[in-house]
Amino acid sequence: MAATSKTELLSITRKEYAKLEKLIGMLDPEVALDKDEEETSIKDVVAHRAHWIDLFLGWYADGQAGKPVYFPAEGYKWNELKRYNANLRQAQEGLDWADAVILLKEGHEKLVAFIEGQSDAALYGGSMKGANNEWTPGRWAEAAGPSHFRSASKYIRARIKAKT
Repeated sequence: MAATSKTELLSITRKEYAKLEKLIGMLDPEVALDKDEEETSIKDVVAHRAHWIDLFLGWYADGQAGKPVYFPAEGYKWNELKRYNANLRQAQEGLDWADAVILLKEGHEKLVAFIEGQSDAALYGGSMKGANNEWTPGRWAEAAGPSHFRSASKYIRARIKAKT
C-alpha cells in the first residue's frame, strides 16, 4: 500500500534503501558488473535507480517553477521507456561499481532531504504540478525511491540466486 503521509513516506524510503544498501554491500564488484542475458548488470540497475531520483526531483522543480515537465524525459514518451533505459545504460557505461553506489547513496540522501523539507499537505494535498495526472508529489517520490529500491533489491536477489 502506498504511503499517505510524510512520516510513512520517510519510513518506507529509509527501510527500502537500507535493505538495498545491505545487498549492495555484500556484492563483489565483478558480480555487480556481470551482464545478464539482456545485457544489464547490477551496476546498471543501481545507477538507473539513482538517475530516476534525479528525474523526479527535476520534474518537481520544473513543475513548481511553471516550466514544462517532460515525462519521462524530453524527447521520450512513457511507452518508450525501453529505449530511454537503453540509452541511459549507454550513457552510464563508463561508471564503475563504486561510482554507481555513490550515486545511489547521494540520490537517496537528496530524496530524504526533499521529503523532510515538505509538509504533508505539499506531499499529499494535491496533484504534482506539471505531471498532468492525479499523482501527488509524495506518490511520485515513492515511485522514484522506495518502489525502485524494492525492485532493485528483487533484481539483485534473483541475480545472486542464479549464480548459486
